Amino acid sequence: MMNEINKMLKEESKRINKMGAPDELEARLKNAVRQKPKRISPMWKIAAIAVLLLFMVGYQYNAFAYYGKKILGFDDILSGTLKDLNDDGMGQVVDRSYHLGQGTTITINGVLTDENRMIVYYTLSNPNGVDDSYENHFNPTEITGFLTKARYEGGRALINDEKTEIKGQMEFEPPSAFSKTLTLHYYGELVNGLATSGKLAFPYEPNEALETKFKQSINKKIKVDKGSVSFKSILATPTLTVINGTMSVANVDRISQPLSEIELLANGNPVQVRGSGMSSSFGDRFTFNLDYDALPKDLTSLQLHIKEFAGYKRVNQSIPLMKVVDDVPIQVGGQSLWIKNVSKASNSIEIKIKTEESVMLDEVFIGDEAQKVPLLTIKNQDMIKERNGTLMKERTLRFETDKIPEYMYIEGIHYMKGYDKRIDIPID
Repeated sequence: MMNEINKMLKEESKRINKMGAPDELEARLKNAVRQKPKRISPMWKIAAIAVLLLFMVGYQYNAFAYYGKKILGFDDILSGTLKDLNDDGMGQVVDRSYHLGQGTTITINGVLTDENRMIVYYTLSNPNGVDDSYENHFNPTEITGFLTKARYEGGRALINDEKTEIKGQMEFEPPSAFSKTLTLHYYGELVNGLATSGKLAFPYEPNEALETKFKQSINKKIKVDKGSVSFKSILATPTLTVINGTMSVANVDRISQPLSEIELLANGNPVQVRGSGMSSSFGDRFTFNLDYDALPKDLTSLQLHIKEFAGYKRVNQSIPLMKVVDDVPIQVGGQSLWIKNVSKASNSIEIKIKTEESVMLDEVFIGDEAQKVPLLTIKNQDMIKERNGTLMKERTLRFETDKIPEYMYIEGIHYMKGYDKRIDIPID
């Protein structure tokens, strides 16, 4: 083991020796020499030393990665990349236990950290049964520490057959590389209708975090029907690959999963999707992230494939309701629409329809050429899985009129449109 460590340190030393100064450094130094010398306050000297120390600590954070230990007891809950990393001893053992009340104990078994996320492995145990105590005593919210405020992002857990022990993992945003002690915050049991709060402090070694594979700017934009999507950057770490971007797309919130058909191809093969997120920044402007599994070690090419994304088509179509047959689909802008039922309710007309999950009708009216009544509201939206596995959406359109209509008018549709656009990501 020591031979391997010495070998890695020698290689790192060679890499440092090969590092050259930036091209503009010489000009800056010459310019600085020409300037009139100024007296430097002792306080500024202290500050400069502190900055230098922070730089050195930050450098060591990367240079001395990969020296953790295997976290034991989690073989049943781990799979894929996380299992491989733990088997290789890439985790950091903590083994700190705390009492939560009513006989329940939580043990922070270990952590696995990189620049994308922090995974906390834990065990909840109670000889009297832990299934009820779990939600009553422990709902994590965030991890804090020096320069750290990491939000809880989800997790998974398994309970044993006796229902006395839960093994699980919690995922958080990554902590600061300068935090030596971290505090896990959680909500506990209800007292007088209010959830109590608690916190668990545990030691953390930032030098045992996993080294980032690479981070790269992408800065590529594609045009879509209602705007544009910009892919800004990629951050690849041993546990996760995250692509960040922004978009200005007027109808993106009309589609239930607009990011679901964007593939990341490594060496020509799709990387497993781990999730995605989207948040509004202003008006129809959004930021988003696409999460994928870790990249293969022998990476030769990397590409984004935008197979489908939110689209829009103006159709200006009228559908005669008197001739509708329940089981026969109507083609609207290349998408199938089933009209299941037309009924009269109290001062309203209700039309039950079915479409594919991503299809949303735009500017819908009922009536005739003399009078058109706009859509008032949509109710009872249900997802139905067909025998062939296709996910369909049923909902009821409500119109404020008591007159049985002759036609339903549809101005346009929002749907998942095929774009088939590709973006090459440099990996050098």
